[in-house]
Amino acid sequence: MWRDVNYRQHHATFGGWDRPGPGGGLMRDRPNDRLAILAYDHLKTFEFGIAVELFALDRPEVGCFYDVTVAAVTPGPLQATGGFVVTAEHGLDDARGAGTLVVPGWPMDNGPLADPVRQLLRDTVAAGGRVVGICSGTWAVAAAGLLDGRRATTHWLFAEGLARRFPRVQVDPDVLFVDEGDVLTSAGSAAGIDAGLHLIRHDWGGHVAATIARRMVMPPHRDGGQAQYVSPPPRQAEDWLAGLQDWVVGNLDRPLALTDLAGRVGVSPRTLTRRFEQSLGTSPGRWLVQQRLARAQELLLVDDASVEQVARSVGFGAAVTLRHHFRRQLGTTPTAYRSRFGT
Repeated sequence: MWRDVNYRQHHATFGGWDRPGPGGGLMRDRPNDRLAILAYDHLKTFEFGIAVELFALDRPEVGCFYDVTVAAVTPGPLQATGGFVVTAEHGLDDARGAGTLVVPGWPMDNGPLADPVRQLLRDTVAAGGRVVGICSGTWAVAAAGLLDGRRATTHWLFAEGLARRFPRVQVDPDVLFVDEGDVLTSAGSAAGIDAGLHLIRHDWGGHVAATIARRMVMPPHRDGGQAQYVSPPPRQAEDWLAGLQDWVVGNLDRPLALTDLAGRVGVSPRTLTRRFEQSLGTSPGRWLVQQRLARAQELLLVDDASVEQVARSVGFGAAVTLRHHFRRQLGTTPTAYRSRFGT
C-alpha cells in the first residue's frame, strides 16, 4: 500500500494500489498508474510542489487517476528550501514497481549521485517505467546514465553546466521539455507543469489534462520554449568594439549593413567579423539581429504600437521579418509574446 507523506503542520494522504471502480468494486491498476515522487534532503520546494499538485491531489472531477507515494532517499525529516521540514514516511524500496518516477529538482552541489538512487532510476526504466526530471532533477537523471546520447533540457541557468558535466547528453536549452519516451526532462521550474500536463495528456487524454490545467489556472499547452524567458548577461567586448555596439544600439531603427559597421570603426568587413567572433563569439549580423529582437521585446511590452510599427522602429522593416526572427530565435510570435508578458 502506498500511504502518505506528512508535512509539518499539514498532512496529505495519497491513495493506495487499488481504487474503487465505476461499480464500486476494486479496479486493477494499469502499470503507469503507479507514480512515485522522489524526496531528499535540501528538497527543492517549488518543484516538489509542482509534482504534488499535478499528480497527487484528489481529482474527483476526472475519476481514476494516479496512485502516488513519496519515497525519500532517507525516510524521516527532510530540510526543504524555504526553512521548513518535510517528513517522508517511505524509503526508496516503496518506489519500486512505479510506472513513473518523478525527480523534482536535485541539489546539484551535493556530490555524486547515491548508488541506491542511481539504481532505482535505472531499474525503473529497465522495468518499462518512466523517469521524469523537473528542472535540476535532470542532473540526477543524467548522473544515472539515462540520458547518454539522448536529448534533454534543464533550467537555462544550468544548461551549460549540464553539458560540461555530462558531455554525452544532447542538451537543448531552448525548449520547455523533452520527451524521450522512457525519460522526460523539463526546463526551469514552472516548465515542470508543462511537462506534467504533457504526461497527463499522454496517460489520460486531452480532456483530463485540460481540466487539471484549468484547476491550476494554466494554459493546457504553452507555445515556444524557455528562450523567450532568458536574458543572458552580455559578453564583454574590447573598448573600441564596445563603442561601436553602443552606437548601433542607439541607431537600431536604421538599415545597417556590415560595411556600415566596419566603416564606423575604420576596419574592413572581414576584420570586423573576425574581431566580433573573437570577442563576442558571434558574427556582426547575428549580434545585430539579437539587438533588434531585444529592443522589439521591450517595445512590445511597454508600447501599444502595432507589430508592423515595432518592426520598423527596430530596423526589421516589416512585420513579416520580425515574425520570422521571433519564431526562429524565441520559438513564439510577437503577438503571443505581448499577450503573455504584457501588462
